[in-house]
Amino acid sequence: MFQLGKTIVSEDLLEKDFVCNLTACKGACCVDGDAGAPLSLEETQILESIYPKIKPFLRKQGIAAIEAQGTWVKGTDGELETPLIDNKDCAYVIFDGKTALCGIEQAHNQGIIDWKKPVSCHLYPIRVKDFTEFAAVNYDKWDICDPACSLGQELEVPVYKFVKEALVRRFGEDWYAELEKVAADLKK
Repeated sequence: MFQLGKTIVSEDLLEKDFVCNLTACKGACCVDGDAGAPLSLEETQILESIYPKIKPFLRKQGIAAIEAQGTWVKGTDGELETPLIDNKDCAYVIFDGKTALCGIEQAHNQGIIDWKKPVSCHLYPIRVKDFTEFAAVNYDKWDICDPACSLGQELEVPVYKFVKEALVRRFGEDWYAELEKVAADLKK
């Protein structure tokens, strides 16, 4: 672990390799697990405002879940998160064949909205936990992502490089530039 500004960062971001391999995992991170995607308060407001624009991209089961539960929910731990369909799939998940994709991201890709998706999804496999004085930035190792770890090793892409856009989105360009300096120093 090392400190970078007001963050405590796991060295796993620099030492582990990762490149999403949707052909192998089929987007399992969006349909497996026991909770929805973590959301910030600001993101709950964004979801409320963009829902009418993304609704046409969603499955009928997702629409039903959102209209019954809301565009976001409080999880069992009291944290804000995306609603689930029958305690399984994220309500915003759509499918391309057997591969889970994000309906929000599809609307973004088609230029309907300018918000890509929740930052927690964009950052994955990194998880950020905010505390009063700092944020903990950790690599979340999950067995369903083993193919992504293998592909990352094959292509020699560390986690922090794979999620660069999301890290910049969450922490800014300057923070990411400092992270790159730390990574370069560790290679020496």
